[in-house]
Amino acid sequence: MVAYVQPLRSSLANLFLVAVLGIALTFLVPMAFPHLMHGFHAAHILLHTGGMILALFITTLAVVSYRTLRSRRLLLTTIAFANFVFTEALLLAYVLDLSIINLGDVHIYEVGHLLMFVTLGLLALGALRSD
Repeated sequence: MVAYVQPLRSSLANLFLVAVLGIALTFLVPMAFPHLMHGFHAAHILLHTGGMILALFITTLAVVSYRTLRSRRLLLTTIAFANFVFTEALLLAYVLDLSIINLGDVHIYEVGHLLMFVTLGLLALGALRSD
């Protein structure tokens, strides 16, 4: 068993990936299990889960890069990726039909699309900004 743990400890990226996948699967399995036999619904759940995991990984890389470089462009990019993590979590909650989220008269799916638009705007500002 120690032989499997040593390569993970030597590479922080691998360790982070294993941690994120472990946490995501721990939370996803109980929520997604009732939906697994619903055909494309399972693929939709996996799509949003994968997007959230990738966005979390890129957000972590952006935070580490920002702490090193302290660039305002990188700060906007970091905020954009963090917003995308939140967007994917919100859309995943919508797909799983969780009743814990109530936004009043506003439909959660439209909020997710608005947050994606905000993410694209922040990425565009980060790309167009000159430091």
